[in-house]
Amino acid sequence: MNKKIKNLKSFWKNKKVFITGHTGFKGSWLTIFFNLIGAKVYGYSLKQEKNSLYNFANIDQIVSKSFIGDIRDYRKLKKSIKTSSPDFLIHMAAQPLVRYSYDFPKYTYEVNTLGTLNILNVLSELKFLKYAIIITTDKVYKNINLKKYFKENDELGGHDPYSNSKACAELITQSYYDSILSKQKISCVTVRAGNVIGGGDFASNRIIPDFFRSLKNKKTLFLRYPNAIRPWQHVIEPLYGYILLLMKICKNKKTVGGSWNFGPKQSNNLKVKKIISILNSNFKNKVKIKEKSIKRNSYKESVLLKLNSDKSKKTLRWRPSYNIYKTLKLISDWQINFMRNKKNILQTSSKQIINYINQF
Repeated sequence: MNKKIKNLKSFWKNKKVFITGHTGFKGSWLTIFFNLIGAKVYGYSLKQEKNSLYNFANIDQIVSKSFIGDIRDYRKLKKSIKTSSPDFLIHMAAQPLVRYSYDFPKYTYEVNTLGTLNILNVLSELKFLKYAIIITTDKVYKNINLKKYFKENDELGGHDPYSNSKACAELITQSYYDSILSKQKISCVTVRAGNVIGGGDFASNRIIPDFFRSLKNKKTLFLRYPNAIRPWQHVIEPLYGYILLLMKICKNKKTVGGSWNFGPKQSNNLKVKKIISILNSNFKNKVKIKEKSIKRNSYKESVLLKLNSDKSKKTLRWRPSYNIYKTLKLISDWQINFMRNKKNILQTSSKQIINYINQF
């Protein structure tokens, strides 16, 4: 057994982790990860989509207890956490789509901002739960498309309702920690990752799932912003960072707050059209692309977004290790296995996680 896996299992064996949003894309991968290293996962989420990693991988079978509920339902949320009596909490439940946030801004703010407030208040009332991570996004920064890498202490903003609602969640978390949670000796941090991609993402209006839908249906893929640069990273990379961060704050003698970036290698900051080109190289049948005309005053997205992860590298000894070619090859392999035999998806995902840890 790899030394790193052995250390992870030694720490996490029988530890109880409560994950909100465990039926989502990132939540499903994180649940599989924790199961592999011996933790007991308790989840709170909306009912999973029919076409979801959670469903296809039968993740319900590896969860100790799954609570189906809305993050805005405070009484049900608090009761679920209290009943589970977890050692750690990871808040991932969110409305995660930028374009959807334009159509449903009120719902987006309620879920992303007030949902986070519910989590923080539960922490302050229950008090026994001492370690929590709030997942936000790399889009929380005030981004005017300067050629810079955002650090954790850079100004927050967010133009669209999704990004801004997550920036609000950051501000609420920091205020709650400074004024309430720190006095109760409760560690609570926020984390910001890059454009997370991986097998098992079936969401609408996301470039990777859109590519595979176009590949399957033999249709042209329309790109809204082909020249937009994003910090692309495989989903396993930031999740591993979250796990290391929880271990760090647990072992720390002082209560911990603040925010942490988990971005990819600098070489992974690429244009959307380059991502499609690399993906196409993995398949015989190429997906044709065409730029989609955007109406004036329509949806606005940042042209350039990059993260500085020096804090995580120095403090946690975490580092991004997959280049974009490895990342997209893993996603392509996952998709090929999915098309061949959906019953092996849990095994396929687990193997990718184990191989990732084995490289250290």
